[in-house]
Parts: sequence; C-alpha cells; structure tokens
Amino acid sequence: MTTTATGRLLALGRAETTLLFRNRTALFTALALPPLLVVALAEPMKQQAGEFPGISTAGLLVSGLLGLIPMFVVYYNLTAAYVARRGELVLKRLRTGEARDLEILAGTAVPSVLLAALLSVVLCGAGAVGLDLRMPVNPVLVVLGLVLLIALLVGLAALSSVVTRTVESAGITTLPVLLISQFGSGLILPIDSMPEQLATVCRLLPTTPAFQLLRLGWFGTEGSAPATDFAGTWSDALPLLALGLAWTAAAVWATNRWFRWEPRR
Repeated sequence: MTTTATGRLLALGRAETTLLFRNRTALFTALALPPLLVVALAEPMKQQAGEFPGISTAGLLVSGLLGLIPMFVVYYNLTAAYVARRGELVLKRLRTGEARDLEILAGTAVPSVLLAALLSVVLCGAGAVGLDLRMPVNPVLVVLGLVLLIALLVGLAALSSVVTRTVESAGITTLPVLLISQFGSGLILPIDSMPEQLATVCRLLPTTPAFQLLRLGWFGTEGSAPATDFAGTWSDALPLLALGLAWTAAAVWATNRWFRWEPRR
C-alpha cells in the first residue's frame, strides 16, 4: 500500500510525540529551563530596558523567552532525539521504507516544533494577561522571527548530532551554540554596546536575525534605533529576513551533505 508524504510525516510525528512525553529529562529541559534562564537574565534585561525608552522589562522578558524556548525545546531536545534514533538504528531502518530523508528528519522534529509553538502561544497569552503587555507593533514579524528561528534550529540540531556520539554528550556539544546565541544575539548585552568589530560579528551570527526580528516586531525597534510603526518596521526587517533565510538554507545544505544516518563503528 502506497502512503502519502503527509501520512508518513504524521505517523513519524505521532511516534516521536509518544517518545517525547515518556522522556522526563527532555520534558524538564523543554518546560523548566527557559523560565529559569529568564529569571537569571531578569537583571540584565532590566538594565537594557532602562537604556532604551519605550521598551519595558516585561516586554524584554517575554520576547527573550520567545527566543529561548526554541533553543531548548527544538535545538537541544532535537539534537538528542536524532542521536538516540541513530544509535537505535531507527533512522537506518526508516530509510529502507517509503519515507524520504527530509520526511524522516522533519517527522522527528514535529513534536519539538509543535511544543515550542504551543509554549510560545501560552507565553504571549500569559504575558498579555499577567504582565499587561502592549500588543506587538508588527505581529507578522514576531511570527516570522519565531518560524525562522525554529527552522534554523532544526537544521542546527541535525548538524550538531553529527558530532554528538551519545545522548548524554548532547549537553556538551550543544553548549557552544546555546551560549553564543544567548550572548551574541543581544539578549544579555546590547549589541550596540559591544566594540564595533565584535558587534559586526554578532550581527552575522545565525540566530541573531531571528532574535532581532522578534524584538523589532514587538517593539518597533531591535534597540539600535528609535521605535517605528508597522510600515516602518519592514525596511529594517528585510535585511534580517534575507540573512536569516541564507543561514537556514546553508543549514539545510550542510545537513543534506553531512548528516549521519548510522552510528560510528
């Protein structure tokens, strides 16, 4: 019986969702670590809010958590999932069936992506009710920034799994991307306050465009210029979108080139 691509994707997604909810460590990482990090970053964000008029501390916390959720729910958990399925020879067996390579990788990512999206919606609702946040200046850019970040992190997770031998070592191999993304995206230290050469490098990091799109969409500025309106945000957003899409395309190409489907012997 011939199956469809959608059917295969949904079947893989259901299987991975069952495995995710059985994994208490993965659930803790997804649900507890991002809020704990935001608590730890509350003071730096409060200082940033004081430097940029019109940007509230609560807004920075929510937009920051929007960026942190995919970092752990998608990037870290998915890296461990790819390594686990490779070690169990699940990926190798799936390749002998009808599913294409992209479908196998996407199906494995389905529960992490859906959980990140659900948590983001809950966060925005809780922020609007509990923190009295104002509506984003450009909600479309907030959504685009989140989608771009998640797509990029799926590719980075697949690449990180190449150098990750065991599930236990995923915490080590993913640490550089997690730290560089947090410190280099302007989440802790404003990029404009960095030395010029360092700031230039940080603006070119893979995750920076998505983080800046989240802030630009929410506040009308990513912090380097006065806030603007819905129409004005698009001129600032286009270069960020172009750079983010270029990094995502590069991650997809590299995954297709170097992803390992079998454990090292």
